[in-house]
Amino acid sequence: MAKPEGWRLNLAAYPVILESDTRFQDMDINGHLNNVAFAALFENARVQLHRKAQPWVERPANERSMVASVEINYLREGNFPAPVTIGSGIGRIGNSSWVVVQAMFQKGACIATCDSVIVCRTDNEAKPLRPDFAAELEALRARTAG
Repeated sequence: MAKPEGWRLNLAAYPVILESDTRFQDMDINGHLNNVAFAALFENARVQLHRKAQPWVERPANERSMVASVEINYLREGNFPAPVTIGSGIGRIGNSSWVVVQAMFQKGACIATCDSVIVCRTDNEAKPLRPDFAAELEALRARTAG
């Protein structure tokens, strides 16, 4: 992953903010947050973003979303016991998929970014996003300028 664009390092660019505690078990042998901890923290924040877009009870029974890819860019070391703040938003919206863009901050510094491609499947095949869901995603777009 290339160096993140400047807006990615600004917590204010993300419409959904979640603070999470770090855990002792999140540390690696060097006393830093390990890569599995980063992935789990980003996953939890991504789920919270999706719940804002569409509560699970409102989703049609035949519709599923699946993670197609996750790319984490580690920028700095994270440490226990300091909490992290994760900003999440929607990047690109496609025909049947979208990208969740995220950044993790600790003590005011961005320590990682994450891009996740999510695919919507209806009746076990890719179909266009429902217009109402696409509008919900649009409302959660990350602010990439200004």
